[in-house]
This record gives sequence, C-alpha cells and structure tokens, in this order.
Amino acid sequence: MAVFSPPDARPLAEQPTLRLTVGGAESNVACGVAGLGHRAAWLSRVGDDPFGQRILSELASRNVDVSGVEIDPARPTGVYFKDPGPDSTRTHYYRGGSAATLMSPDLVRSPVLSRARIVHLSGVAAALSESCARLLEALLIHRATGPGITGVGGSGRGPVISFDVNHRPALWRNGTADAADSLLKLARAADIVFVGRDEAETLWGTARADAVADLLGPAPLVVVKDAEHGATSYSGGTRTYVPALPTRVVEPVGAGDAFAAGYLTGVLEDHDERARLRLGHLAARAALSTRDDVPDMPARAEIDPCLELDDAAWPPR
Repeated sequence: MAVFSPPDARPLAEQPTLRLTVGGAESNVACGVAGLGHRAAWLSRVGDDPFGQRILSELASRNVDVSGVEIDPARPTGVYFKDPGPDSTRTHYYRGGSAATLMSPDLVRSPVLSRARIVHLSGVAAALSESCARLLEALLIHRATGPGITGVGGSGRGPVISFDVNHRPALWRNGTADAADSLLKLARAADIVFVGRDEAETLWGTARADAVADLLGPAPLVVVKDAEHGATSYSGGTRTYVPALPTRVVEPVGAGDAFAAGYLTGVLEDHDERARLRLGHLAARAALSTRDDVPDMPARAEIDPCLELDDAAWPPR
C-alpha cells in the first residue's frame, strides 16, 4: 500500500505535511527477506496510478521481484494513514474497492509460486474481500489438490506456507467473531504460524502462549510473539523461548513483519529455533527504531555473532 505518515509523533490531525512511503504486511516481509540477502518476490494487485508506480519502484529498488504484480487499469491502489498517539499508532485504511481486493484463487497459477521455497501469507488479505479470502483458502486449506502450487516443501504439497495472523479489526466488517473463526481455520492449515499473544487473546481468549500453541497445534510450527518480552516457538513438542532485545521504540508499526522476515530467513538458512527467533528479534529491532514500515535490515556482521552467543549472553546490550 501507499502509506502516509507524519514526520513526528504529533497526531495526524495536527500535521501540516505527511510523508509518502510504502508498506503492507506481505510486501514488508518480502523487503525484509531481500534485505537479509535472499531472493524474494511479491504477488498482489496495484492500480495504474502514481501510488502503484511508487510501490513497484520502491520494492524493486529493494531487490524484490515484482514481475508477478498485476496492474489494474480501473481500480486504485490501497492507501493507509498513520496516526501517532501517546500509547500506540492507529492506522486508518482506505482499501475498499482497491485493486488488491480483486485478488482471487486465479493467483495460484502464477509462475512465481512455482519457484518459491516459502510462501508467506497474512490475515490482512483475508479481510479485504471474499475473493481474497478464497485465495488464502486455496493456498492453505485446499493446497493438497489445488492447481499451480509446486516447489520445495516438507510434505510433498509444495512450498512451506507461512501465515501471520495479523488481526486488523478495522478491516473485518462482521466483527471479531467472524475474524476469529476465519483466522483460526487458516492458521491451522499453515506450516508456520506467527501470532501475537495479545491478538490471540482478543480473538480466541487464549491468554498464555502455551494455550495458543495448544489451540493451533499440533500441525503448524507456532511462533507466539509477546511484544517487548520475547517470542516462543512450539514445534514437535519442543518449546523454545528467546527474550526480546532492549529497544528504544520510535514506532511499532511493521515490527511484526520484520520479525517474520528475520525468522523466515533463519528457516531458509537452516538455523535452529533459537537462532531463528534471534534473527526475528534483530530484524524487529530495526523496524522499531524507525517511523518507516520497511527498515534497513541489520548487516550480517552484526547478525552472525549474535546467533552464536550463549543463552547467558543474550540479549546483547
């Protein structure tokens, strides 16, 4: 999406000027993975307008393959505005009738998917339209028999499917109950699931990370993020917890996407769970330290020594 954000912490209504940047859950993850040195592509639809052009240009400049993006001659590119507050940043979405709302199961035939080792999806897309929800169902629930999903995967069904719950209440027209049912069904069908402990409690009433894993498991590898405290993964009966890094937070928007990008980079590099979670925290810290949705990822010279630290030396100061 095109993102309009204030240059400082004052509320949106008090701002005389705004900055135009680029953001969106899936594209943020693609940029993060590319920034950490791996090939990444983004599949979506944008309008034939300056905002769509800006998005494609920005992602391409960050080494993200946008060759599979469809350009809609009639519908506009989605936009959202950031509204800083004393405790959090609110987001105001203008995505109704946007080009992306016309994504459909036809997208599974994209040749980009046939080259993917990991396909990352977000619950945000499920809230955009009925056709977008059917697309996620085709990629997740019906992938064993669905067309066009081939590649490297652990089950012979194609690539590893990663799903970030990403509950955005403003986008769900029928309320939390509808979101809870839809997102639970999608999450249970994924190979890797990312979810915030707080959003899991809102959606499903699960206040503890262990309860979230019990609800979603046993099939997916579940990663439960608990804000500034840390993240816990559950896989094959093994629980791994890694504390978060101390960070001076400039803005939290985009941190979850950066965490997913770091963790998935760890998957691509065959790291163990502890290193994957550390990579997630290192990437998230980069996002928390900027007002942009898409941060510059830390250099490998910073990352690699952190992955080798003993547990007693983590988190580094």
